[in-house]
Amino acid sequence: MPFQTQNWKWSIILFTLAICTVLTGAQHEPGYCAFYEDCGLNPAVEGSLIPPRVPCKDYRKAVNVTGEHYKTFQSVCPMLAKGEGETLGCCSINQLIALRSSLVLSKAVLIRCPSCADNFAHMHCATTCSPNQSQLLKITKTANITQSDGMDKEAVVGYEAYISTNFSDVAFGSCKNVRIPATGGFAIATMCGRYGSSLCTPQRWYDFQGDSSNGLAPLDIDFWLLSEGHTDVLPPGATLFTGPALNCNETTPTGEEPCSCQDCVQSCPAVPELAPLPEPFMIGKLDGVLVICIIVFSIIFLLFVCFLAFKCCTQQNKLKSKDKNQNDINQKISPKDVSCSDKASLATQEFLGSLFQMWGTIMARHPLKVLLVCLVVVLAFAVGILNIELTTDPVQLWSAPNSRARREKDFHDAHFDPFFRTNQVILTAPDRPSHFYDSLLFGKQNFSGIISKDLITELLELQNKIQAIEFWSDELNRTASLKDICYAPLNPDDPSLTDCAVNSLPQYFQNSIENLNEEANMTELGVTKQVDWRDHFIYCVNSPLSFKDITALGLSCMADYGGPVFPFLAVGGYENEEFTTAEALILTVSLNNYPRSDVKFKVVQQWESRFLDIVQEYQRDPKTNFTFAYMAERSLEDEINRTTSEDIPIFMISYAVIFLYIAVALGEYSSCKRILVDSKFLVGLGGILVVGCSVLGSMGFYAWIGVPSSLIILQVVPFLVLAVGADNIFILVLEHQRDMRRPGETREEHIGRVLGNVAPSMLLCSLSESVCFFLGGLSSMPAVRSFALYAALAVLMDFMLQMTAFVALLSLDARRQNANRCEIACCVTVKTPHPSKPNQGVLLPFMKKYYAPALLNPVSRIIVMLVFLAMFCVSVFLLFHVKVGLNQELAMPTDSYMLDYFAYLYKYFEVGVPTYFITNKGFNFNSAEGMNAACASVGCDQFSLTQKIRYATEYPERSYLAIPASSWVDDFIDWLNPGSKCCRLYTSGQNLGQFCSANESTSLCSKKCMKTPPNGVLRPDVSEFNRYLPDFLSNRPDLQCPKGGLGAYDKAVVRDNFTDEIIASRFMAYHTPLVTSQEFTAALEKARELALNITLTMRKIPGTSPDFEVFPYTVTYVYYEQYLTIVNEGVFNIAMCLLPTFIVCCILLGMDLRSGFLNLLTIVMITVDTVGVMTLWGIDYNAVSLINLVTAVGISVEFVSHITRSFALSILPTKVERAKEATANMGSAVFAGVAMTNLPGIVVLAFAKAQLIQIFFFRLNLIITLLGMAHGLIFLPVLLSFFGPGVNKAVLLRIQDQKAKEVEFQAKHIYDNINFENKEKCFNADPTFSRNNIFPNNSQEQPAGQTDIM
Repeated sequence: MPFQTQNWKWSIILFTLAICTVLTGAQHEPGYCAFYEDCGLNPAVEGSLIPPRVPCKDYRKAVNVTGEHYKTFQSVCPMLAKGEGETLGCCSINQLIALRSSLVLSKAVLIRCPSCADNFAHMHCATTCSPNQSQLLKITKTANITQSDGMDKEAVVGYEAYISTNFSDVAFGSCKNVRIPATGGFAIATMCGRYGSSLCTPQRWYDFQGDSSNGLAPLDIDFWLLSEGHTDVLPPGATLFTGPALNCNETTPTGEEPCSCQDCVQSCPAVPELAPLPEPFMIGKLDGVLVICIIVFSIIFLLFVCFLAFKCCTQQNKLKSKDKNQNDINQKISPKDVSCSDKASLATQEFLGSLFQMWGTIMARHPLKVLLVCLVVVLAFAVGILNIELTTDPVQLWSAPNSRARREKDFHDAHFDPFFRTNQVILTAPDRPSHFYDSLLFGKQNFSGIISKDLITELLELQNKIQAIEFWSDELNRTASLKDICYAPLNPDDPSLTDCAVNSLPQYFQNSIENLNEEANMTELGVTKQVDWRDHFIYCVNSPLSFKDITALGLSCMADYGGPVFPFLAVGGYENEEFTTAEALILTVSLNNYPRSDVKFKVVQQWESRFLDIVQEYQRDPKTNFTFAYMAERSLEDEINRTTSEDIPIFMISYAVIFLYIAVALGEYSSCKRILVDSKFLVGLGGILVVGCSVLGSMGFYAWIGVPSSLIILQVVPFLVLAVGADNIFILVLEHQRDMRRPGETREEHIGRVLGNVAPSMLLCSLSESVCFFLGGLSSMPAVRSFALYAALAVLMDFMLQMTAFVALLSLDARRQNANRCEIACCVTVKTPHPSKPNQGVLLPFMKKYYAPALLNPVSRIIVMLVFLAMFCVSVFLLFHVKVGLNQELAMPTDSYMLDYFAYLYKYFEVGVPTYFITNKGFNFNSAEGMNAACASVGCDQFSLTQKIRYATEYPERSYLAIPASSWVDDFIDWLNPGSKCCRLYTSGQNLGQFCSANESTSLCSKKCMKTPPNGVLRPDVSEFNRYLPDFLSNRPDLQCPKGGLGAYDKAVVRDNFTDEIIASRFMAYHTPLVTSQEFTAALEKARELALNITLTMRKIPGTSPDFEVFPYTVTYVYYEQYLTIVNEGVFNIAMCLLPTFIVCCILLGMDLRSGFLNLLTIVMITVDTVGVMTLWGIDYNAVSLINLVTAVGISVEFVSHITRSFALSILPTKVERAKEATANMGSAVFAGVAMTNLPGIVVLAFAKAQLIQIFFFRLNLIITLLGMAHGLIFLPVLLSFFGPGVNKAVLLRIQDQKAKEVEFQAKHIYDNINFENKEKCFNADPTFSRNNIFPNNSQEQPAGQTDIM
């Protein structure tokens, strides 16, 4: 019996072992399931975003799927369906429903690429429903779950799945490039956890899908990705899942078309290679322009040498027969030899001289009346200043109302909300040491010093202070706060404080200090460690669209306002997406932008002012641990206005220095006792007042007629008119001092005669400049146009006031001086008489005795010509290398906080400005052809709007585009797709047939908006498009439906309320980080090229209006558009200024073409040399430079034209002597009146705070003055001595005739004297002879010969 019992026991043991062996082997057999039926919620998963339903462990044969079960099976896993009655599976209807709910979430972002969505579903269908399920996986973890009947069932909560790398690699490849149109990023970034898109691999992708901690997976799945040759590690009987995987460019088994190029590189057509960038112009290995300049210089040099040689050879012969003015010595000038030009010149000078002489005499005789009339006229004009419109908006200053950028901006602002206002703080902590953190999930990570909890907490405190800003608003008549004005994309109608878009690192923790401090223990691969805020941060910066991280913390990455915080908005200063090494934290508060006429505009300004107060107070706090920079939207305008007001004293000092110089330099000091008598302090003051009155009159006149002014006009025009006016003042006063009154000539006649001598020269310059500036008013640039108009009228009025008011003042001063009365104390007289000889001062004798002879020495003349020619050629070369643009930081004062902000922005910000590609009306988006021409998902044109933008982003260094455009068309199509839960209709209740959001119960909304298309290409018809588009745009995105358009697109589509036509829409892309003005300009140019290409393609779609257009727009384009055309604009404006200088000079010199040409040539050389020196001194060419270059032409006229006219009117025998005379007489006045007037005032501007003034007013005006002085006082006299016109023969003829008459008169007078003496002798001899015999009629008649002579 014991033996039998023993045998029985052994039998039981052996039987049990046999059963276990059989069962163990049966766990991995074909046709068997490892689990079946839904067992309830996974007890091990907490905080899941979807119900974590898990299957029951149930080893059984695969069931035959029929009836309703098969229909559900076929709809969820069509790739496994073999036909009803022929299909075996391991999943119940409940499992299929749970699987469908889980797949819907992924399909929402993957459905745009059917093969990717099919591969994704195929793998999960295989592990859930495959008839060979037991071979594909191994259960590793179970849990008991109590059922509704009270019974416990063993549920599967973890298993291993065996996948072939052939399948996993292809499946991953089909999905890795699928885009999320709303963000421009990759969908894989949301499905790869902490690795994001750049570090995602097939293994990491599947690991995330099988991680129950991510809030989406219902249970843990350990995916083993193995190649076919490494199956020895599998349990006995297990096999790899090797189901067919589709490449993204393949059609699905259900007939859905391949993925588009946007989501699948293999689907992309052959795009032509970009043309190589144009090579720089080279000749050999040298710069081509440099070589040409050298060749031109060499040719001109050789020609000049030949000219000198020819002149030397022919000079002796000419001296024998002609004088040096090419007039015959032995042959008198005949009236036939006088050209029409010479006659016209003489007539012009005589007419102008006599006219101004008469005018000056009249003005001098009635000084008080003249002053009174002038005062009344000026006041009448100046009153208009009360209505002056001062333009400070940069858009209105630098962009013409009819310019393309302005029209595009107006279109954008009329149809879309303006760009939101940005208020930003960029914080660094340079002295904080970095540290390493050994993360359980992410391994060893290097954290920079600024990524620390205490600094994040400090940033959160600052953020809370900013968000809590409140103030009383008179406009709203209540307390205003951030929620009244903030940009709230997901709740724009009635936002709360948490709806406001505030982007920062604390938003990864929903601005909660509790979430930041949260810690938890977590076990991974048998290792238990504590996870904290650092793990959550690493996860979120790599997967910012996640609603739940994979750590034990289970926190969301979404901001409290419901949107994602992309890492480039939270941190900066990192490389290669190593976000933990970031050097800066970024806090951005976005506000709505309102028109200036809106009452909320002032509310926004008040909020931003308090924002700046808080940030500045925080910066001053010694406890602050950050070094940071900041800005508000209003900061640029505030700082520009501040520097303008602060630099006004600098300008006042500059004008005071100029006034002091004029007052001192105008005086003629003959002795110490007569200093107060001979000084011209009041005359100088009068000259300044004349300039001021001309500027006021000009401003008042244009204010009357509605032409706006600007700050640059207030700064530049007085300076320009003062330079021009001071020159004329010096010429007139010095001529009056140097010219002695003739016997019998009254004081008024003397002033009139002096004015007759110099006023034509003054008219020549003033008229040239005025016409020059009036033509400059043809500019399309508002600031240049208004400046030119104001300057033109101011110069003209300045001349008119000088001819009237200043002449009257000079008359009064001459009366005072003749009476020996002191200037200030008019009642005090001085006994010391005025010297009888004219006072020539110091400068005139110096230039006459030393400077002019040295300059016009034969050797000096040749050296000067060669040096200035070389300088001109070098400047031409440099002209082609001048930078075009104006970096925005130059508009800031040197002590502005905005300079720090710009430096931080360029250093730490990792993305450029957003740019919109905007469409106007005339395109049928609601047609299938229209959608295909705009979208980039399956079935769309390969060269559609969004697809072309994506192609451009592949060449960011050429296109300046970094992120593809978000496409409302693509997301609308995906939103309509019945594969997602986004678009459904109520099937019961009071909302029957209306749109039902994804978060509503399926029982209420079982009907899809659209049917599944057979080829996977879903396109609504016109009625469906118009019906569902408003629902899409108002649908708030969430986990169930991430494709909702609210926030991303609700303001991107504008429809006609009556016809439903789309009259405007926009597609948002991002530029690469743009730093310099040249980069901004190039980005605009390339964006326009791309938009034009898109426009031409879309116009080919049937039904498209020929006026339809796609254009790019971002807030900076309107400022930088000017640089696309400013070179041509500048050439045009300067040409328009140069033309009148030539014409007026020719006319007023009596059609003297040679003088006009030499005058023009010298001004051109000054302008070109100015641009050349600009290149050397780092002064960019822009609108401000252009204004100064236009001014340079005007000032150059002053340096050049007076000397040219003086030379042309001189009658000295040689050109050298005439050049010496012009240099000494007129050059001294020009030096004293233009050069020395400008230089002291310019030097003062060097102390201005504004960089704009330092660079474009101090540097550039200094260059203009020095070059003008050099060319006018050095080059021009030498040029005239070589190539100047000959003496006017009409003048010589008149002198010849006068000399002949004088000789004849003298000869007749001698003859009469001899005859008289003979008759006297006869009279003495014959007393009857009387005097009446000589002069009949009592000598009342003169001899006929004498009458002819006289």
